[in-house]
Amino acid sequence: MARRGLLIILSSPSGAGKSTLAGRLRKWDDSLRFSVSSTTRAARAGEVDGQDYYFVSVPDFQTAVAEGEMLEHAQVFGNYYGSPKAPVKAAVDAGRDVLFDIDWQGAQQISNSALQEHVLSIFILPPSITELHRRLVSRGQDSAEVIEKRMQKSWDEISHWDGYDYVLVNDDLDETEAKLKTIISAERLRRSQQPSLVDHVRQLQTEFGER
Repeated sequence: MARRGLLIILSSPSGAGKSTLAGRLRKWDDSLRFSVSSTTRAARAGEVDGQDYYFVSVPDFQTAVAEGEMLEHAQVFGNYYGSPKAPVKAAVDAGRDVLFDIDWQGAQQISNSALQEHVLSIFILPPSITELHRRLVSRGQDSAEVIEKRMQKSWDEISHWDGYDYVLVNDDLDETEAKLKTIISAERLRRSQQPSLVDHVRQLQTEFGER
């Protein structure tokens, strides 16, 4: 039976593993459409415009927000981030799941949007703050100053854990990945995601009445 797509939101403090897990989920199911965000920050080495992010100017981003073209948006570390609405709605209507790697602000906006009935939100917690800091340092992407800012922001992110449908502690990457797959597989069968069920039940009722 045809189904609607899910808006699968993964959130966590920086370093807890959401981006790695998002990548693993896409390898598990290549039909998952990754929501490419728009951002006003500069591209990092190796990032491709339109693939990793849509890199836009501040005026263009603000215009898109003002015209209601963003499903969610936020300012993080002085830069704007947001999810274009049109491709997300088209994917959901076509029965394709959309994966979001966003913070709690974006998750809250999407959960309160017109597409809220299709939202599946999952928060990833680190096993400890010490481990969170170690992961940030070991990935070698940021300066000591940026890492400290991320650590300071981490508790604000963690404090919103109870606003999500599911919460997982990422103390073992493989186990966390397995749990995510189980959650997504079950949520795809949610009644609200299967609009054709109504017609199927009506057909059963008709057949029953003809006996």
